[in-house]
Amino acid sequence: MAKQKQKSSKSITYPPEVLKPVEEHLLQRLGGLLKRKKELTKADPFSDRTRLSDNGAIDADAAEQFGHMRANALRGMVDRTIIQTRKAMTRIKLGKYGVCERCGKFIDTDRLMILPETTLCIDCEKKKEK
Repeated sequence: MAKQKQKSSKSITYPPEVLKPVEEHLLQRLGGLLKRKKELTKADPFSDRTRLSDNGAIDADAAEQFGHMRANALRGMVDRTIIQTRKAMTRIKLGKYGVCERCGKFIDTDRLMILPETTLCIDCEKKKEK
């Protein structure tokens, strides 16, 4: 029974000519995300070494704290998207891209256009959110 399930999941894949533009898009997206991560690191007030010797006012310290928390939150979001993008690229190489990880059915192409890194079909995503 398990062998039949594996065979059926192997047989449903997107053709390479469809996946090539997706892979190129994901590569471009990954490059943009890595660039954004560097920008956020530079924009983090805590990355400025001169602030350690600066005897600024308390409100400046609060602004630095806020800026640091904001940069950390944004970097966290970018990191998660980088991981998801790399996972999607791996799924392309393995021939599993566009197939739901849970149910094994095709993920709707409209969903993949909006979220190319998604690994769940809309039905499984709804079940997950409940």
